[in-house]
Amino acid sequence: MNSRSLLILSLAPMLGASQTLAQAAAVALFSLLSLCLHRLCMTPLRPLLQGLQATLVSVLLAAMLVTCLELSLRAWALEVHAQLGIYPALIALQCVLLEQCFERHRGVAQGLLVVIGLCTVHLLLGLCRELLGSAGLRLAQLTPGALILLGLLLAIFNRVRRKPAPSSRQGSL
Repeated sequence: MNSRSLLILSLAPMLGASQTLAQAAAVALFSLLSLCLHRLCMTPLRPLLQGLQATLVSVLLAAMLVTCLELSLRAWALEVHAQLGIYPALIALQCVLLEQCFERHRGVAQGLLVVIGLCTVHLLLGLCRELLGSAGLRLAQLTPGALILLGLLLAIFNRVRRKPAPSSRQGSL
């Protein structure tokens, strides 16, 4: 698994539950809370576990944490829970992937940076979808429209963050 797997599998909650800024904020907060709690609980267990044991414990812990958070969301914010549908349950997969991708290969800081980046994209996408949907563009509130908007946000990000091409890609005259 690599960090691209995490980003690809993070698309389902991002695209499905970001029709409004409130929904996007709820999913972003749910993701941030789940990922941080999972990381916090796995830290003392990691030296004691290896290989398949660590993966199984990570899966069970992620499922338990997400289920507890989803039940608390159902108990205290039923309307928000109904709007988000099944998407909060998919965040358990993000917890496991973050554990696999960033614990072994990178540090805590880069994992936290990816989580904050995902939450920022959630909020930007929710804001864009809500603004465009209220302006009359119905496609923005549908999932294909969310995918198109995500592509546009990525294009804007790449345009702003343009780096010069590496010397190996530059041709000689």
